[in-house]
Amino acid sequence: MIQLDFVTILYVGGIGLLAIGAAGLVICNNFFRILLALVVAEAGVNLLLVLVGYRGNAAAPILGFGPQGAQMVDPIPQVLVLTAIVIGVGVQALAISVLVRTYRSYGTLDVRELKARFEVDLAAEMGIESTPGSEAPAA
Repeated sequence: MIQLDFVTILYVGGIGLLAIGAAGLVICNNFFRILLALVVAEAGVNLLLVLVGYRGNAAAPILGFGPQGAQMVDPIPQVLVLTAIVIGVGVQALAISVLVRTYRSYGTLDVRELKARFEVDLAAEMGIESTPGSEAPAA
């Protein structure tokens, strides 16, 4: 039987979260589910970035904390992940507000139905006749 250490399990978990998020982005047709898949993929990437800077039996990267001359964990990936989390929350809030506005306007979040409705609305704004789902050029 294969013995797995804790770091290997975390790497597998991070890659798994990234794969689940990528599959959700490709498979889902609902914009809210696509947003949730993006959040899951982002969590996987953040976990992998933190693991890049991990060192076993190392001290926290705070001066004066831990024994003198001890090896420290790399703080750069931690800073990058903290920044990515803050940016991710802002992007998620903006995306949810756009989703709420879209749902109030069109009554659906289905990608295919919204595409057809957007084409009809765009054709009406341009003053041309268009059939939903047609691939013909508008002009």
